Amino acid sequence: MRSDWVAASVRARSMAQRRVGAGTCRELAAAAGLQAVLPRLADSVYGDELSGVRTLAQAQRATRRTVLWQLRVLAGWLPAGGTRLIRAAAAVFEADNILALDRALHRNQPAGGSPDFDLGGLATAWPRLRTAATAEELRAALATSPWGDPGPDTSAADVLTVVWLRRLASEAAAVRPWAATAGVLICARLLLVERTEPGERLVSLLRPLIGTGWTGSDGLQALRSSLPPASAQVLEGVESTSDLWRAEAGFAGRVEADGFSLLRAGLPGPDVVLGAMAVLAADAWRVRAALAAATLNTAGGTTATGASGTSLSAPTGTSEVLDAVA
Repeated sequence: MRSDWVAASVRARSMAQRRVGAGTCRELAAAAGLQAVLPRLADSVYGDELSGVRTLAQAQRATRRTVLWQLRVLAGWLPAGGTRLIRAAAAVFEADNILALDRALHRNQPAGGSPDFDLGGLATAWPRLRTAATAEELRAALATSPWGDPGPDTSAADVLTVVWLRRLASEAAAVRPWAATAGVLICARLLLVERTEPGERLVSLLRPLIGTGWTGSDGLQALRSSLPPASAQVLEGVESTSDLWRAEAGFAGRVEADGFSLLRAGLPGPDVVLGAMAVLAADAWRVRAALAAATLNTAGGTTATGASGTSLSAPTGTSEVLDAVA
């Protein structure tokens, strides 16, 4: 038994038990609008961050801030050897801060103000990056940071996402299949939805995860056949580009299932903590899907945003997304 991980593992399992869960999310998805849902989440782990939100975008960001807060709580229970794992997991929020700052600087807005995600001691390069006064300064600072130069503005979000995935996979072997699957979803969106060619840096970053045979694929079948068999599994059952959201929902379900397996690993250790982080992230994904479905019950059109950072069209005003992730 790894005695230095006992407290962290107990805390991780306890936090995972506080998830909202699939059943409640299905009930929330059937509600008549966002404001009908929010009071029902007031006593949940998301309650504090959701207090006072008015829009779907604000609510979805609030669920992500909750996940970051959970990571910061977990960090306080970890032994010294767990710092790299939790910091790598939190790096996805640093990437979001970087992108938000970049957008502000391109609009010639001042760089001051509070970031959307307060990383505290889990920050990597953000304390230095946030002082950039221009987009050019930010790009130069990124180039000398662990993130590297993300390249053209159109690819920055995907590049930062893959850098994060690779970093997390380097700290936990169990993450590597998730990283590869997320890479496939990014490729599918770029090639089949946006009809754009991935940049050189993105292709290079994805090479260790899914190879490079997928570049230039002009359809689902071509993409499937160009990928390593294990990575291509995420596209099974997807018959058309309009159904790619099913792959993303299925991926969220796989991450959650793997997370539960890690939680049940037995002996205390980093796998238990990783499992809790996966379960909590998947729960927040499901809550965001429920919030979107409820909102669209009184409007029309929705988007499912998954763990991979991709964004694929999902059904309007239905619970199909939640069914797919079950």
